[in-house]
Amino acid sequence: MKSKVLRIIPLGGFGEVGKNMMVYEFGGEILVVDAGLMFPENDMLGVDYIIPDFQYLLDKRSQVKGIIITHGHEDHIGAIHHLLQEIQAPIYATPLTRGLLEVKLARNGAGSKAVLNTVQAGETVQIGSFKVDFFHVCHSIPDGVGLGIETPAGLVVHTGDFKLDHTPVDNWPTDYAKLAEFSKRGVLLLMSDSTNAERHGWTPSERVIDNAFEQAFRKAPGRIIVASFASLISRMQQVSNAAVRHNRKLAFVGVSMVDNMKIARKLGYLNIPDDSLVSIDQALNMPDDEVVIMCTGSQGEPSSILGRLAKGAYNLFDIKLGDTVIHSSHPIPGNEEKVYSTINRLLQRGADVVYEAVAQVHVSGHASQEEQKMMLNLVKPKYFIPMHGELRHMRQHAFLGLQVGIPEENIAVVENGQVIEFQDGVMRVAERIPGGYVYVDGSVVSGMDPDLMRERELLSQDGVIIISLVLDKDTGRLAASPDISSKGFMVSKDTSQLFSQLRSRIAEIASRSDSSLQRDIERSARDMLYNEVRRRPMVVTSIIKV
Repeated sequence: MKSKVLRIIPLGGFGEVGKNMMVYEFGGEILVVDAGLMFPENDMLGVDYIIPDFQYLLDKRSQVKGIIITHGHEDHIGAIHHLLQEIQAPIYATPLTRGLLEVKLARNGAGSKAVLNTVQAGETVQIGSFKVDFFHVCHSIPDGVGLGIETPAGLVVHTGDFKLDHTPVDNWPTDYAKLAEFSKRGVLLLMSDSTNAERHGWTPSERVIDNAFEQAFRKAPGRIIVASFASLISRMQQVSNAAVRHNRKLAFVGVSMVDNMKIARKLGYLNIPDDSLVSIDQALNMPDDEVVIMCTGSQGEPSSILGRLAKGAYNLFDIKLGDTVIHSSHPIPGNEEKVYSTINRLLQRGADVVYEAVAQVHVSGHASQEEQKMMLNLVKPKYFIPMHGELRHMRQHAFLGLQVGIPEENIAVVENGQVIEFQDGVMRVAERIPGGYVYVDGSVVSGMDPDLMRERELLSQDGVIIISLVLDKDTGRLAASPDISSKGFMVSKDTSQLFSQLRSRIAEIASRSDSSLQRDIERSARDMLYNEVRRRPMVVTSIIKV
């Protein structure tokens, strides 16, 4: 009977790093876990970010009984305001995560649409057919939780992002006792974070960063600028601690970072002494060796503060000789080129840059192989589905499942949109629904358009040639010489001669062409340009009749 079937549908985070979103469906009721964004890849020109395709939920709006957010990172909360524009359902989050959600929703004008419920790690909440145990997990942000989702079909453990750090910055390790309790109850399915499945051993504790910060602060002759994620609250605490030890004042810059710092302090998750905190205006008027500035831009985003500093395009201050920039982040897969380009530009501008490859100023917030195997052994699931990672990460995580004794037929590696069903304790891979990219470009939200991406790539490579024709409306003949202009097209001393030849060709076509004039001119211009300069710029023709 269909009502006894548990359906699990990943809408994001399966086959990619980011835009995490999961749907649990049972008996006509739906529970959504997370609604994150993903940074665009290098060939996604002009795209601000990507969100999950949640079209599947739109005709089931009334069935959505709740939305759970596991923690406050952008890859888990970044799409929440887009989701709330379409679906009204109560949101459940721990205090810090709720605070970060409130800031994000207010900034995007969606605060009035949200019904936010605060839950604590250790609590159990009934959401429709789903009885959810919230258990604490250690990550690179405080107040993260995993979920024990009890359904009539069985218990599902959804780890969220986690690591097994025994000495976290907030002194709050992962709840091993709850994981063992789940095991005693009997776990039908474990869905576990795969991000670091290729990394051997254990992920280092956040505490190791303190020594690297200590050395960098001790050596820095001038200002210290620390770049990190705006939601990395634990890193803010470590930077503050180092600043206090070295008698430096700390300033935060960037709207999202300042807002997150304020809410974390207000809720007691961030302990920064009042007398060590200054505004950026105050910091810029203090001696350089008494200042620490914390900003965004650790992923090489061109519009971020660090990205603009690297280009000399930030209006508040510039990088100068004697500055030390601590790049406290690991490049998200696909962002490596942008990150290292930013580091190189900072070095060119005279800064000393400390980054992960030269000092341990960052550690991952995700479990490595030994921790992932320990999670599998603690929970002892009947079935196992790796989540949160590229396909290579999830495949490697599946191999770890085999190593600890889970039968191959009880492990499923799936990608976005692949429906998994459980009935009478048996797993079945069901149909596939759309689970692709939805681009956010400014205020425009749209599905994937390969033609648009190809056009942008073409423009970025070879530019555009604009041909303007003025025709006599009675005779259809040229009323003036064709005008040719270019943008982004490589100009040389021979360009004027090339454009002169092109004008002659266009005039010849205009004298004999009919309704296909525009198409004939653009095709001929493209052929001529390629033959002469081996380039394929976009050719746009404008025809005016007078």
